[in-house]
Amino acid sequence: MSAAGSAVELTPGYLLHHQAWRDTGRVLEVLTRDYGRLSLFARGVRGPKSRLAGVLQPFTPLLLSWRGKGEAPWLTGAEYDPQQPQGVAPLPPACILSGYYLSELVLTLTARHDPQPDIYEHYDATLRRLKDGAALERELRLFEKRLLDALGYGIDAVSLASGDPIEDGKYYHYRPAEGLQEAVADSPGRIAGATLRSLAAEQLHEPAELEQARLLLRVALGQCLEGRTLKTRKVARSLWQMRHPA
Repeated sequence: MSAAGSAVELTPGYLLHHQAWRDTGRVLEVLTRDYGRLSLFARGVRGPKSRLAGVLQPFTPLLLSWRGKGEAPWLTGAEYDPQQPQGVAPLPPACILSGYYLSELVLTLTARHDPQPDIYEHYDATLRRLKDGAALERELRLFEKRLLDALGYGIDAVSLASGDPIEDGKYYHYRPAEGLQEAVADSPGRIAGATLRSLAAEQLHEPAELEQARLLLRVALGQCLEGRTLKTRKVARSLWQMRHPA
């Protein structure tokens, strides 16, 4: 049954974003495993008497139910996913802004009512690993890489546009419209071949690799964003400037 069908019961999903609607309602943006991303109207989910207020939290694996036709059906139920009892654990404080960054990427780069089970699984797995204490920067880079792959904008990090293989001892530039091209060793923005091969193998453990991968993936994501600015990036930049005044 499609997301716009008459009823959906207990399908796995995450709350990506919400906003107030009328006195006690909310409009929810959710990512579901089987139906993709969609909007749901939810009545009576704000305030101390709301049964669902404590359940509808970000970064928590849920089972969602809704009813109705059209672009935004009505939420009829939400509960914790019993298959993921550890999922109700909060993200570490140092990961919360990054969690919102992951949600904003999904919210911005996916289409409504377009099932993307791979993206759902990557999002779910990344949150679980962060809750288990995985290295934040590495998880962000791997999620960005996997998201680009799933969207059809993946970086070929093993060969040049010419077809020649990437070599560890050489340096490269990436241009979205042209792919990877060989660069001289001291040119600005260069990426080491070893970093590209590490990214392709989804390793990325060294700080220098992580920083080069961050810059590379930022360029690749920029092509998908088409000039749109992510709010979480602006917040992160403001926090950095507060901590490092000129």
